[in-house]
Amino acid sequence: MTDCTIGEYLLMRLREVGIRHVFGVPGDYQLEFLDQIEAADGIDWVGNCNELNAAYAADGYARLNGIGAVVTTFSVGELSALNGIGGAFAERVPVVSIVGTPATFVMRERQLVHHTAGDGEFTRALHCAAQYTAGQAKLGRDNAAEEIDRLLRLCWLEKRPVYLMLPSDVAQQRIAAPSAPLALPEPTSDRPMLTRFAADVRERLRGAASTTILVGPEVDRYRLGPQLLALADALGCPVATLSSAKGVFPETHDQFAGVYAGALSPPEARMAVEDAECLLAVGCWFTDSVTGGFTQRIDPDRTVELHPSSASVGGIPYANVAMKDGLTALAEAPERASGRGPAAHRRIPSSPEPVAGARLAQERFWPQIAGFLRPGDVVVAEQGTSYFGSAAQPLPRDCAFVGQPLWGSIGYTLPALLGTMLAAPDRRHVLFIGDGSFQLTAQELATVLRLGLNPVIVLVNNDGYTVERCILGENAAYNSIAPWRYDRLVQAFDPQDRAVTVAVGTEDELAIALDKAGATRDRPVFIEARMGRMDAPEALVRIGKAFADADYHHAPV
Repeated sequence: MTDCTIGEYLLMRLREVGIRHVFGVPGDYQLEFLDQIEAADGIDWVGNCNELNAAYAADGYARLNGIGAVVTTFSVGELSALNGIGGAFAERVPVVSIVGTPATFVMRERQLVHHTAGDGEFTRALHCAAQYTAGQAKLGRDNAAEEIDRLLRLCWLEKRPVYLMLPSDVAQQRIAAPSAPLALPEPTSDRPMLTRFAADVRERLRGAASTTILVGPEVDRYRLGPQLLALADALGCPVATLSSAKGVFPETHDQFAGVYAGALSPPEARMAVEDAECLLAVGCWFTDSVTGGFTQRIDPDRTVELHPSSASVGGIPYANVAMKDGLTALAEAPERASGRGPAAHRRIPSSPEPVAGARLAQERFWPQIAGFLRPGDVVVAEQGTSYFGSAAQPLPRDCAFVGQPLWGSIGYTLPALLGTMLAAPDRRHVLFIGDGSFQLTAQELATVLRLGLNPVIVLVNNDGYTVERCILGENAAYNSIAPWRYDRLVQAFDPQDRAVTVAVGTEDELAIALDKAGATRDRPVFIEARMGRMDAPEALVRIGKAFADADYHHAPV
């Protein structure tokens, strides 16, 4: 092929970076491009119920696949999706946002067309998107190949969304076809700087009586789990993770010390992190919701930080030291001084025996759920009760954990589940979501069912926004939601009557439902777990008080 259309060029490049599904909602400014998607081999269109859900789905897809894509229409569509794009930007998830716009001559002549403010201005949404994307471009025949390649490389390197404006008269214009596959960049190191960094860290390791590795989400974003494991094995030291990196280090490993969350940490994790004379913080973001409201006690002078393209030792910066190279260099010549042995082996608690007739309560519900999880599962946890409850439970080997603790947009996880399932179709996917969050994006369950996907969805029904009630307004009307008949809602979305639905309110009912879910492989399972309004995981109760104090300078009433 010597030439191709601009739309075909873009689709070729998307396939080359590993994208097999494109999410979105049709709009008249991108219909010809959607025709090209449907005609393309190796890439499928996934129509969503709305643009926000499409962006969430692309985010979930990218977390397991490495990169995702979403297509929306000018202004009305892309602005609906911008919350999802903002979340991907905040949490460093690479998503390609493709926006179909009015034709080039329409914009040049400032015509008063639909989906605009009626003033001939066509860049307002672009200015909004520029705040939440790493790069932007308006495509045309003269720049399409260069800008598509530039932005895809940037998306891959920065692990953040990029924004492409595709005017309606541009997708079918012809340009030269790519002559070679797209070469994707990775962070690189200045070799002398890397050498000095490694020497400095080794010197600290030699002098430290204790060392711990603390793992953050950047390790997952840059797919550096194997390098992290090699370093942990070489050092033989305890390894803790932030909840935003849960599952990145195997929780069945003898050196795993638990999930660190500041004052909310289990004792072994807190001791390992806060008492370490040398702390290797790899890819960490110390945000409020993963540190118990900034309750971490970490001495910068005793901390080595590694990030994708930079590092520091005791606060001294080492620019142009890539995380991958730093991990590899330290693993190749480790220092194993005394006092750096494996963490005390963490006994994985067994799932509690259900008590017949005992009402479901958070304290025993999540350990019961933990016994249901299996190796290789993808666990998707909604911010709030579900996130704090599930993050405290041990994961079997090879599990992935997907949440959004930094951006924290409720309703994210149901559409994200759609994305994770399409990215990893051979794995079992288990979603935990609250009733308030579910009501924000419930309609995307219809897409999950339409595509014949078979998740296990556990809806925690505690009659409204318990996460907000833990902060303020325990009995306030603004934290209440309309009660739904969730089982009938699933039926409405499920014309083929494939889903298994059950409502449970006691421990023995939950046990029966989980047994049924575990035995069901070819049908989706929807479990509604009914609990008390103010019943919440202890970690959520405590962080709610911290948020209330930070936001309003007083405890919740």
